[in-house]
Amino acid sequence: MLDTHLRIEKINGPSELRAFIHLPASIYENIPRWVPPLYVDEYQFHDPLKNPAYKDAVTEKWIVYRKNLAVGRIMGIIHHAYNRIHKEKTARFFQMDCIDDPAVASLLIKTVEAWAREHGMDKLIGPFGFSDKDPQGFQVQGLEHLPVIATPSNPAYMPALLASLGYEKYIDCVSYRIPIPEQLPALYERILGRIGRNPKLQLLEFKSRKALKPYIVPVFQLINETYTPLFGFVPMSDAEIQKMAKQYLPILNPSFVKAMIDENGNLLSFVVAMPDLSMGLQKAKGKLFPFGLFHIFSAMRKSKQLNLLLGAVKEKYRGKGLDVYMAMALIQSASARGMTHMDSHLILETNTTMRAECEKLGGELYKRFRIFQKQLI
Repeated sequence: MLDTHLRIEKINGPSELRAFIHLPASIYENIPRWVPPLYVDEYQFHDPLKNPAYKDAVTEKWIVYRKNLAVGRIMGIIHHAYNRIHKEKTARFFQMDCIDDPAVASLLIKTVEAWAREHGMDKLIGPFGFSDKDPQGFQVQGLEHLPVIATPSNPAYMPALLASLGYEKYIDCVSYRIPIPEQLPALYERILGRIGRNPKLQLLEFKSRKALKPYIVPVFQLINETYTPLFGFVPMSDAEIQKMAKQYLPILNPSFVKAMIDENGNLLSFVVAMPDLSMGLQKAKGKLFPFGLFHIFSAMRKSKQLNLLLGAVKEKYRGKGLDVYMAMALIQSASARGMTHMDSHLILETNTTMRAECEKLGGELYKRFRIFQKQLI
């Protein structure tokens, strides 16, 4: 039966955008596993003047109201640059959040479908943002564990609501929980010894953000070089690289960034990780002030979990043990801090190489995230 008390409205103006950004906090307030975003980042994400990704995309945002109460939200994205590169006519939905109500979910998704058709799109996928750097998919496995930064924080009912509207699996991402061993496996000890004796390779470890800063832009340039074939990735512009560097440098712990360079100082590979801050974000309620920073950094100091965020190896140097060398250096730093396990962050289920490395280290698949799809014509 049609719910005549529901209406959907486009976002126009700052007050409506604020309502859009903060809506999940009201509808998920009684869900213990929900972790709010860092709101300063959310406002920047939704500001075309501060988020260069808008330059290559068309977007729209909506809120569903039941009478005068906001009960759901959704964002539509058409990424023209990605569609041109891949010769697709694909639209995306993102930040779909709502109460556990099929009528609300249906109104949200059908509105995006109609909008996508109006723009000539023939498929809708999601949840998926501007790129794979945004939280992607709905979590479908491992919901007893807290989300980590840049991953979905959806309640358990959301995937079922979407499936009931004719959406099916497009692709899954998985996360591994990897124990931090007290002693390195013998195989990795041998790799460490072999690479350590190569005078043309050098491991970089950092003691300060000042020492790390010169490598931030080269790191993102290497991401552009190596991530292009991956699902959902669009090479970052110089403006996007500067934005990402500014966003993440202040919260990175230099001890958990490792890199390899050649004899000429060229960056060959890197890995970036950070202590889990989810409990700090919950206590801070997504705000930095007045006490949010204290809660976030306190949670990071106390955490026994290290979250892997980014990593890459130049194609020419893959299979030569650079990734193992950096991983072992990272494990040693984590062990010295008393950490007990790592979260691999999202790995495409088709990335068998990365999954095999996690499993060699004793990793257990403990979370799964699903991106859904539906043909529109």
